[in-house]
Amino acid sequence: MARWLAKQVAQQTPLCLGISGSQGSGKSTLAEYLKTELRQHGLRTDSVSLDDFYLSRSQRAQRAADIHPLFQTRGVPGTHNTALAEEVLARFRARQPLILPRFDKSMDEPFAPELWTHTHTLDVLILEGWCLGVEAQSAEQLRCPVNQLEQSQDPDGRYRHAVNQFLKADYHSLFRQVDKLIFLDAGCFSHVARWRFEQEQKLSLSGAQSRRMSQQEVTHFVQFFQRLTQWGLETLPAQCDINLQLSPQRDIAASTEIHN
Repeated sequence: MARWLAKQVAQQTPLCLGISGSQGSGKSTLAEYLKTELRQHGLRTDSVSLDDFYLSRSQRAQRAADIHPLFQTRGVPGTHNTALAEEVLARFRARQPLILPRFDKSMDEPFAPELWTHTHTLDVLILEGWCLGVEAQSAEQLRCPVNQLEQSQDPDGRYRHAVNQFLKADYHSLFRQVDKLIFLDAGCFSHVARWRFEQEQKLSLSGAQSRRMSQQEVTHFVQFFQRLTQWGLETLPAQCDINLQLSPQRDIAASTEIHN
């Protein structure tokens, strides 16, 4: 993977690499590994997550009041500061130094700006995110709820239509800034809650967050992500540049280079 990426960078610099995949699929781990490898090749590289662009709790509360109460929970399109993400990528393209935001999930708030990451100009910026590259859905696809959350809290579809509109209006222009896309293919959504709970346990043990979600809370939480995760599993394998098929244990079972 690192050799393939080094070849891409030799053909195009600067290069924005996207890593997409469900919650708990290993996006951050892969980003850190590739960042280390590319730096060893002498390439100025850093990474940022779509999660780092989450809106603050008060900003999401305003969105919840204006559009739908479910926007209070971070995660879906409409809960990120896409204008800031566009600004970061524009500066990256212009070969300017960057300030990469960081989000504190334990506090559910962005870190103070003085704790954000300052970089010099970069050859490679790795952007990872759970819905990276996912296209908007059709009105017909939005008609029926996909889970209990949508059925009980979004019976009229107002929330999922708003999420879809944010994806179409604010996120697609951001996704177009990605030059190459790696997709961590979970295969099916049933693995996601277990992977996300394992991730929660590791965060708690490492001291990265003061309280971990219970298995029941994780099961509820991943329902916010289910619709677009399943849609990504259907569509991204044919749209990405590299598809990494994961086993239920998150090992890479197969790697396919897609020639679009």
